[in-house]
Amino acid sequence: MSKLKITLSIFIILFQMSAIFAQEWQLDLNEAQEKAQNENKIIVLVFSGSDWCAPCIKLEKEIWNSEEFRAYAKNNFVMVRADFPRKKEHKLTPEQQQKNNQLAEKYNLQGYFPLVIVMDKNLTILGKTGYKKLTPTGYIEHLNSFIN
Repeated sequence: MSKLKITLSIFIILFQMSAIFAQEWQLDLNEAQEKAQNENKIIVLVFSGSDWCAPCIKLEKEIWNSEEFRAYAKNNFVMVRADFPRKKEHKLTPEQQQKNNQLAEKYNLQGYFPLVIVMDKNLTILGKTGYKKLTPTGYIEHLNSFIN
């Protein structure tokens, strides 16, 4: 087998693995609610400044991107991201920006970043939090403390 074929095979395997463990972010709360109702899951709405907010970036790196959190979230949460990037290259579509602005007007009037809101499938707010210096297990426990 040539080096190119081996390299290509490794790349494909890694790409497929990253897709398996990729966080499934919803970008529309109505669609997320429908999914949560159909799958009997909790909604986790995340307000983020992905390219300027240091605690948001840490939360992404330390928690959301961890294999442990991703695996748990896949079975228990519907994850919704309302991102507010500032850099031109990360600019959202006008439609997505409008959706995120409407979410902020309803759920994040103080403009906190990051803001993590735990909701039931009927959009009842169960708790709010932000960045915490916790392990993925600790953060899962923290989010679950709002449930019940």
